[in-house]
Amino acid sequence: MAMKMYGKHRFPGRLFIVEGIDGSGKSTQVSLLHKWLESEGYVAFFSEWNSSPLVSDVTRRGKKKKMLTPMTFSLIHATDFADRTERHIIPPLKAGAIVLADRYIYTAFARDVGRGVDPTWVRELYGFAVKPTVGFYFRIPLEEAMKRIMGGRDALKFYEAGMDLELSDDIEESFRIFQGRIIEEYEKMVDEFGLVVIDATLCIEEQQAQMRQIVTQALTGTKKTRIRRWLDLASLAKGSQA
Repeated sequence: MAMKMYGKHRFPGRLFIVEGIDGSGKSTQVSLLHKWLESEGYVAFFSEWNSSPLVSDVTRRGKKKKMLTPMTFSLIHATDFADRTERHIIPPLKAGAIVLADRYIYTAFARDVGRGVDPTWVRELYGFAVKPTVGFYFRIPLEEAMKRIMGGRDALKFYEAGMDLELSDDIEESFRIFQGRIIEEYEKMVDEFGLVVIDATLCIEEQQAQMRQIVTQALTGTKKTRIRRWLDLASLAKGSQA
C-alpha cells in the first residue's frame, strides 16, 4: 500500500506534538495538556516515541550488544514510528479525536542527523508521517537541561549519550556534545517546519498557559466529543490492529 506523503492527510482530528531535548520538560507539559483537554470534554489519545512492541525486542538486543549503526538505528525507529502511525495515530484522527504525541518525526531528524545520517534521506524516510496541527518545541539551554537530568536520574545510557559516536571517553561529556548537536538540529527545524517555540525555562504554569492558548485556537470549529464516545474510539483503535 502506498503511503500518502507528509502533509497531504486531511483528517477531522487534530494532532499536537511536543519536541525538545531530554530535560526540557516536554513530557510534563503534554501530560498536563492531556488532562486539561479531557476535562474540557475532548477525547485525546496519547502516543509516545519508540513505543511499538513490534521492534522493542530488536532495539533492546541491539542496544545491549552495542551493535546498532546510526543507519540501523534510524531504520528501526522509522519502523516503530510507521507502526505507531498506522495503529495509534491515524485511527483516532480519522474518528475526529485529538492525538497528543510525546516526540515525533523531528526527534529522528535531530538525533539521526546528530549521528551523521544524511538529513534529506531521513526526511524522505518519514515521508508518510501525518503533519501535526501544531508542533511545540521546548527550547532550553544545554546546561540547564544537563542540570535537570544529572539531578534526576542514576546513570546515562550508552546510546542516549552518543557513546557510539566516540565523541569522548567520558559519558557525561559525550552526552553534552551529542545533546548540543541535537539542539543545533532542532533550531534549524523551527523555521523549516514552523515549530512553535516554548521557553522551557519559564515556570510550568506559564508554559502550560501558552500551550493551552495555542491549542484552543487550533481547535476552533472542532466538535467536542462526548466522553461516552471514548468507548467507540477505543474499539475503533483496536479494530485497526486486527
